[in-house]
Amino acid sequence: MAEVKKTTATKRKTANKPAAKKPITPNKPVGTEEAKTRFNSALEEAKAGAAALKGEASVRAAAYRNEAKERSGDWAADAKGRAGELAVEAKAKASDGISTLGKVVSENAGVIDEKLGEKYGDYARSASRSLQETAAKIDNKTVEELSEDARQAVRKSPGAAVGIAAVLGFMVARLFSSNR
Repeated sequence: MAEVKKTTATKRKTANKPAAKKPITPNKPVGTEEAKTRFNSALEEAKAGAAALKGEASVRAAAYRNEAKERSGDWAADAKGRAGELAVEAKAKASDGISTLGKVVSENAGVIDEKLGEKYGDYARSASRSLQETAAKIDNKTVEELSEDARQAVRKSPGAAVGIAAVLGFMVARLFSSNR
């Protein structure tokens, strides 16, 4: 019997020993190389896609830029044409307004003679002639000639030009504020 106990005891000793493990390298888990390869291929694919998108975006941006340049050129030409038309209309209205004012002053010169004296009536007639002549000069000149005359007047006496601009600005502001 002593022999039987020894064999079971030896069996128990061998059964209690842990099984041998496979050696695993601590820095490289299983499947790392495959994951790196897949990641790198996905990265390369993403880079290629980004490059393609960049190329397409550049082409579209160039097309939009060219279209905007063409449209802005058209818009600028339209604006210049419209501004020229408005300037001609404004010139005609200003000339008509000055001429009408001259006629009103001339018509009222007789009343001024009666109420204030002949001297003031002559001033009114002189002012009326000046207004009529100014209206005729404005009618005979082009918008470009008028703008050049205005530039020369500003260069000649900038202080007077600033004063006139301030008075006109005040009058326009009063005109718009009275409409409210």
